[in-house]
Amino acid sequence: MSELLRVDQLVTEIGGARIVDGVSFEVAAGETYALLGESGCGKSMTALSLMRLLPDGGRVVSGTVQLNGEAVLALPESEMRRVRGGGMAMIFQEPMLALNPVIKVGEQIAEALVLHQGLRGQPMQDAARALLDAVGVPDAARRLDSYPFELSGGLRQRVMIAMALAGQPKLLIADEPTTALDVTIQAQVLDVLRHLRAERRMGMLLITHDLGVVAENADRVGVMYAGELVEEGARDVFFATPQHPYSRMLFDALPRPGDGGRLTTIPGQVPRLDEALHGCRFAPRCPFAIARCRLESPLWQEINGQRVRCHLAGTLPLRMLQQAGEHSIPAQSAQRLLQVDGLKVHFPVRRGLIQRTVGYVRAVDDVSLSIQAGHTLALVGESGCGKTTVGKALLRLIEPTAGSVALNGETLGTHNLSSLRRQMQMVFQDPFSSLNPRMRVADILLEGMDALKVGKAGDRRDAVAKLLQQVGLPDDAGGRYPHAFSGGQRQRIAIARALAISPRLLICDEPTSALDVSVQAQILNLLKDLQDRLGLAYLFITHNLAVVDYLAHAVAVMYLGRIVEHGAAADVLRAPRHPYTLALVSAVPRIEPHSGESIIRLAGDQPSPLNPPTGCHFHPRCRHASAVCRQTYPDQTDLGSGHWVRCHWVAGQV
Repeated sequence: MSELLRVDQLVTEIGGARIVDGVSFEVAAGETYALLGESGCGKSMTALSLMRLLPDGGRVVSGTVQLNGEAVLALPESEMRRVRGGGMAMIFQEPMLALNPVIKVGEQIAEALVLHQGLRGQPMQDAARALLDAVGVPDAARRLDSYPFELSGGLRQRVMIAMALAGQPKLLIADEPTTALDVTIQAQVLDVLRHLRAERRMGMLLITHDLGVVAENADRVGVMYAGELVEEGARDVFFATPQHPYSRMLFDALPRPGDGGRLTTIPGQVPRLDEALHGCRFAPRCPFAIARCRLESPLWQEINGQRVRCHLAGTLPLRMLQQAGEHSIPAQSAQRLLQVDGLKVHFPVRRGLIQRTVGYVRAVDDVSLSIQAGHTLALVGESGCGKTTVGKALLRLIEPTAGSVALNGETLGTHNLSSLRRQMQMVFQDPFSSLNPRMRVADILLEGMDALKVGKAGDRRDAVAKLLQQVGLPDDAGGRYPHAFSGGQRQRIAIARALAISPRLLICDEPTSALDVSVQAQILNLLKDLQDRLGLAYLFITHNLAVVDYLAHAVAVMYLGRIVEHGAAADVLRAPRHPYTLALVSAVPRIEPHSGESIIRLAGDQPSPLNPPTGCHFHPRCRHASAVCRQTYPDQTDLGSGHWVRCHWVAGQV
């Protein structure tokens, strides 16, 4: 393959901090090169350096970047307008922030078509529609007149890809293109990228921390740590025998099917890059570091076709040290802590001058579930299926339309709301937005204790210190503000706040979404520790099935406001029966290759809960749908051992 991009000894600084330090790599035409590593390692800043889109105060200090033999860093800014979009284009990490919210999608794509292809009028409209068709946007002509907020996360990501392709770039930079997307939407987006790369012979720089995405899409892999590349090699060789201790610890931090033991975590954090760094930058976190590692920066060496920067490469054990202490699954308890029956949450849609109700969004439509003390029920499904609404309705943060919620046999109502709410707490998806940025951590934890009069007033400060220790935060954390902590630490603060009033049930809404695998492992270990120690029950809302497999005892699969499959985690994930569950499990990116089974890809997006399909809500996307599926909603089919589904196709096989 011919060389498309060459980066040689790239050094980038922001405010005196060397955030990219001597990075070199190549990308060939038609090849995908993956940059892998934790947040803060410099992956995105490397990409922004290539595009010359660094934030204020950032500058490329030295090094060269050549695209098709042209020195990009030497070009005047007027010429860079031609290169950006035409030579290389970027899919940014958060499409809602990258797209202009007050300009229609078609106009934003047209801007790139005018600049790079000189199209105008009807040819421009046709080209914009063809781009949306190419990236799999349904009803492309109508979507051209939509604003970004009117589109789902998956559709916004595909619009971003269409904009990036409008200039017919030779190199596509994809910065975390599937972070926090559902597995089904993620699979669709990645399929689009693979197809376009093969069709157009584009080179691709894929930036991610998801090892499954790398395994299924990359040709070569570069591992980045603290601004430096520390390992590089072909995908198959890298996944068979990663050589650097950091690479191996990333693998060991992944939850594995059927393994309920403690996850390996990487102690400490990525070092601050505004400080003087000596020796190997990973040495402070490496369990095998020797004196030489702390004094001398390792040089590149080649082992089995891989390049690695480690003094001990080739001498390390294949599997890293495991942390002691296996966790047993709590014995089955007859005590039912939470019972939910017929829960409905319908939001009225009002229009006109007098705001007349013209319909209802059926966000949650007749959901029943139960959780035993000390157990975890995972609620899974695509975004928009109603998972988070269920969690909020249980706490009456959203008023339910119908149904009942009972905790320990006592039905939740207005007369006992305060006392029962104290026993149920929620850990929200984004800890940064759910924590008050103007309050110190100690005051955040004290707020709930003071409001509900938990313990004696004089003892509460001591309780805060104990809470911080319980969730693994330093003693001085109470005096600091949320912005002073990493994403994983902020999630720990959110968990500590929920525990402050000694609840019996935690509702965890995507608590590990968009976290690095190393930080995810820390949070999962913490949740298991707390469950073993305190006997907590969890309602775990997520779309990450690997986490579900590791943490949950039971799984409920939700689609368009209703539960379509329920059972023990092993039954639902190892032997799924509902076609929707089969598609969810099939879409999960895996490190191990798919062993011959066909990969199921769902067509289109979830229908609107404002106007759900008649009959089975899943039938427009189901390959097994028949006439009865389009007419009547299926009854519950019992498969034994608490495993049931709502599906006419399965019922016909039993």
